[in-house]
Amino acid sequence: MQCRSYLHSILVFVLLLGAVFAVNGHSELDLKLPNNKDSVRFMVLGDNGTGGRAQYEVAATMARYHRIFPFDFAIMLGDNMYGGESKSDFVKKFERPYKPLLDAGVKFYASLGNHDNPSQRFFKLFNMGGKRYYTFQKGEVEFFALDTTDMDEKQVAWVEKELRESDSKWKICFFHHPLYSSGRRHGSDEELRALLEPLFVEYHVNVVFSGHDHFYQRIKPQHGIYYFISGAAGKLRRSNIRKESDLTAVGFDQDNSFMLVEIAGNNLYFQSISRNGRTVDSGVFSCLQVQSNAAGAKRQPAARIASQ
Repeated sequence: MQCRSYLHSILVFVLLLGAVFAVNGHSELDLKLPNNKDSVRFMVLGDNGTGGRAQYEVAATMARYHRIFPFDFAIMLGDNMYGGESKSDFVKKFERPYKPLLDAGVKFYASLGNHDNPSQRFFKLFNMGGKRYYTFQKGEVEFFALDTTDMDEKQVAWVEKELRESDSKWKICFFHHPLYSSGRRHGSDEELRALLEPLFVEYHVNVVFSGHDHFYQRIKPQHGIYYFISGAAGKLRRSNIRKESDLTAVGFDQDNSFMLVEIAGNNLYFQSISRNGRTVDSGVFSCLQVQSNAAGAKRQPAARIASQ
């Protein structure tokens, strides 16, 4: 048992050392965000919990960017743990790779993916408060974390109530399964879209972040809403984005990645970053622009979940 523990410690050291060497070749970081002190700054990561080398290398790049862009929190898009979920797994697949960020006070807000045990909602560092779906507020931004692996009538009613009662300038939903995706492996979840998108349109959701497909994709705005897939913080499905799809504004499936986001007043700035620190995509849009586009979208009735 002691020998196994010793070998695991050596493996982790090798992974961390490899991560450092992997990113040192790109010492100059290319931050595209304004980095205003009073803005809402956060990171987006999905499908990360492998405990493997790619996760550690991406985590090292995250820590480097945090030094120049000190985001306060991160949202996790599901599949937080692949495989076992013992205490040692939480250390190997979460606490150890993100230790520099945790030590700096970054809070991680998780959502559940299809590989996740729902008991993760009780893990203190995931800040879920024991709930499968929940909300939290940061300044003028309200976040809605959903459990799309188990989307029942109760949750849909909760989503509608929370969105309807929210008076936040920015409404951001995050969850695992994408409503829109050009992935060959999974692609768009059309049943989930029929349930949720009418609510998102009616109650003026600005942005939706999802994982599940292991790449980065920025979808062309749909009914005034901006959709992002960021499911490559630990896993990667190379060359999986269908090039013939007309959904893609920007896609990247050649390396692992994560996102940084900053919201300042009416503007949201975003940047997608690869494992080695290179910028994959960046841009800015206004919540006023989103609301204007949504106002012209035709309201469709929400689908109903069939009774079991």
